[in-house]
Amino acid sequence: MAGDLHCHTKLSDGSLGIDDLIVLAKNCGITTIAITDQDCLAGTVRGRIIGERHGIQVIPGVEISCTDPASGDEVHILGYLSESPDRLEGLCHRNLLARKKASQYMLVKLVQRYPISPELVAKCATGSTCVYPQHMLHALMESGLTDRIYGEIYDELFREESERNILFRSRFPSPTEVIEAVHQSGGVAVLAHPGAHASLDLDALIRAGLDGIEIYHSANSRELQKQLLATAKKSNILVTGGSDFRGMYGNGRVGVGQEQVNDSQINALLTYKSRMRRRSARAAEATEAEDLVGDLALNNA
Repeated sequence: MAGDLHCHTKLSDGSLGIDDLIVLAKNCGITTIAITDQDCLAGTVRGRIIGERHGIQVIPGVEISCTDPASGDEVHILGYLSESPDRLEGLCHRNLLARKKASQYMLVKLVQRYPISPELVAKCATGSTCVYPQHMLHALMESGLTDRIYGEIYDELFREESERNILFRSRFPSPTEVIEAVHQSGGVAVLAHPGAHASLDLDALIRAGLDGIEIYHSANSRELQKQLLATAKKSNILVTGGSDFRGMYGNGRVGVGQEQVNDSQINALLTYKSRMRRRSARAAEATEAEDLVGDLALNNA
């Protein structure tokens, strides 16, 4: 059973709808996917229903934006299998408001520099919960000003090192806050593509309760994957992976299942919460037994 645990749809910054994504996964021989739209849980129920229709297991998920307090960089935590996803809705809503504020600023700068209209950008973003840079580049493509999403114009507009960038940095909750929120929703918190965040303190996140690491991702070099596997084994946390599929809005040729996990890794994710509950129960029983022995010793003294 091959699984891709990181896929985006038109609800955020992907170009395919949920139906098309699931059919594509099926045609590619992928039997399990997770829909992890950016700060958006809207596709989880529909994805499960459509997946059952096509014989594809769809794991509910979300990719939540965070800000690393140390570097100020944007970081992402993947939340899987939330039992009460409504508890994440408020957090996602606040993140989307921050993104919308940033996109409005960038859109003003964009239309000042290129002869396109905000209405065209909005049309390219139809169905999404927010306007993303990919939608802006799509509008430029529609206007004949470029022939690709990622290229010289994207680098000019959205790379930090560009002197002509139009970036507006949003402020999101810290990764530890997001991990706590995912746990409060009854979900599993996994660090997305750590190779894209070299300055992040992974050990601190593990101490804060991080449940897993997305090891199989194109942002992670093979050498980094080996190091992360050793960290995951040492810390007894989950190993996940996925393509970060965005369809036409992806950077380069990234197909569903380009990065994937195997049967045992999928099962480890699906059974993780029950295993943690059993472990907690055993620990509580052991503590209770120790307390009882201590009380007996005091009574016999």
